[in-house]
Amino acid sequence: QVQLVESGGGLAQPGGSLRLSCVTSGFIFGTADMSWVRQAPGKGLEWVSGIVSDGTETYYADSVKDRLTISRDNAKNTMYLHMNFLEPEDTALYFCAKLRRGILFAGNWGNFAEYDFWGRGTQVTVYS
Repeated sequence: QVQLVESGGGLAQPGGSLRLSCVTSGFIFGTADMSWVRQAPGKGLEWVSGIVSDGTETYYADSVKDRLTISRDNAKNTMYLHMNFLEPEDTALYFCAKLRRGILFAGNWGNFAEYDFWGRGTQVTVYS
């Protein structure tokens, strides 16, 4: 059975840092393009960052570029999101998600219909 389990969320001050982890099982992680997606209170899903299966290409939403870094360790079936210079607008539930057929088929990272598996999320709250 497929599982994606996020962890590492919590409370942080503006300008602070957090590292999120997504531990996966039940599929061949090393062949899967993956993303981090977030949902702020009362808002819809927002794509945050994506990474291709071998980790050689990474992509970011403009709102997080230069502050967040996505990475993966395929030997551990784990994806990470290093969050620096956090802002109150980063407050959201953060999900990791797997693209069913990869980014070349999906066309853009924000095509949520192409994500076949999602974690249950980890909460990030940024406040002063």
